[in-house]
Amino acid sequence: MSDKAHIIIGGGIIGLSVGWQLLRAGIPVEIYEESSSPRSGAGWVAAGMLAPNAEAGYEEEALFKLCNNSLSLYDKFLEELREDVKKSEVPKIDRCGSMIVAITSDDIQTLKRQYEFRKSLGDISMVMLSGSEAREREPLLSPKVKQALFLPNDAQINNRKLLEALHEAFLNSGGTIHEHSHIHEIVTRNGVAESIVTKGTVHFASGITISAGALIGKISGIESIGIRPVKGQMIGLKTDTSVKLQHLIRSPRVYIAQKDDGRMLVGASVEEQGTSRTITAGPIMELLHYAWEVVPLVYELEIAELQSGLRPASRDHCPVIGESDVAKLFYATGHYRNGILLAPLTAYALRDEIVYGKKRDDLSMFAPQRFLKKSIPEAV
Repeated sequence: MSDKAHIIIGGGIIGLSVGWQLLRAGIPVEIYEESSSPRSGAGWVAAGMLAPNAEAGYEEEALFKLCNNSLSLYDKFLEELREDVKKSEVPKIDRCGSMIVAITSDDIQTLKRQYEFRKSLGDISMVMLSGSEAREREPLLSPKVKQALFLPNDAQINNRKLLEALHEAFLNSGGTIHEHSHIHEIVTRNGVAESIVTKGTVHFASGITISAGALIGKISGIESIGIRPVKGQMIGLKTDTSVKLQHLIRSPRVYIAQKDDGRMLVGASVEEQGTSRTITAGPIMELLHYAWEVVPLVYELEIAELQSGLRPASRDHCPVIGESDVAKLFYATGHYRNGILLAPLTAYALRDEIVYGKKRDDLSMFAPQRFLKKSIPEAV
């Protein structure tokens, strides 16, 4: 076994998960993070929805199956996490289900198409509800709700508690995190990833995993996989114990997710704005209006926070996972809206590939080779 550490670029949900699993397998790991871990990435701003059935998109059957496979790994993932933390609270999975609601006649037609599409997938448990039936299950819904699709197998988790627990578990397992460290270059020699360069200093590695998310384009030589930032703005509302949504609520325009710490999250915009994380009035106004249409109580709640994050999106909006054409250079990025959901599967898959040379069959179409067009420059 090499005495050099495996280097991970990016200390968000994916970088922490992969690094922690490598440490559990006996591989020394160092994370280099552009900002600070774990609060600076998209995972901190996310809603923590583990909802592959509600998220299922047309022509994304392989991604849907991948997300469901990852959800099935979550109990094991959290069980192992509890073994490695002492101070942090390891969150529990809230198996609350998703309810996709329809307000307008167009929404109803959209809901019917979504129902038929999910039925074609063959393995989704779901129930179509009338407006009154939906309000019986979810009393906080508006009288404007005309119909709803209930997906009982979806779930959610407190993503912030999860990130804090992963951060502690990584450190407790012997990992090192270098914060505020910009990676200038990845150096290869004879087709093998050898080291990274930060502020003129070379750091040699036994292997390198790139999980830098939306800021991956800043690293010299790897722009070819085409990860871009997609901005999302989110509103956190303050509730008390008397207010409790029973499910994840979605319409074609907004989602509402209430966490176990009382926050009611309303999100999220989808904006092609480069690396800007500015909070702007328009998207916030629209999100609040659409949330009020579905759950009128939103009007009375205190705004506790406004957040924005940058989702890492690939050209096909699917993750990029696995070894590149350069030996010992791995990708774990491009998770877009599914970073929290896909964390367990990504962590276990990269651990098995890096440590044991095993590759999952269901990851073949998500390999980086589908985007790679140029290699990283060789060291002179």
